[in-house]
Amino acid sequence: QVELVESGGGLVQAGGSLRLSCSMSGPTFTSYTVGWFRQIPGKEREFVATINWRNSEPRYSPSVKGRFTISRDNEENTVYLQMNSLKPEDTAVYVCAAAARYYPPAEYDFWGQGTQVTVSS
Repeated sequence: QVELVESGGGLVQAGGSLRLSCSMSGPTFTSYTVGWFRQIPGKEREFVATINWRNSEPRYSPSVKGRFTISRDNEENTVYLQMNSLKPEDTAVYVCAAAARYYPPAEYDFWGQGTQVTVSS
């Protein structure tokens, strides 16, 4: 079974940085597209960033482009989200997901449980 586990969330002040990790189990991890999403209370789940299995062609939400960077280490079966210049509006539960589909996928097949990121003003 495919499982994804997020880590690295926490409480930071505005302008600070945080790096999230998504550890994925399973021998087929390398071929999966992996993305990050965030859930903000009172709003729909929001797309944040994705990257393909070649660790190329990253795509970002306009709200985070230039501040966040997605990358992956296939040998470690881990995808990262480096978040810089954090703003209070970035506060959310961040969830990673994997898709066994062509890039960029319209849907994702496997989801983690999320990690809380809180940015104080």
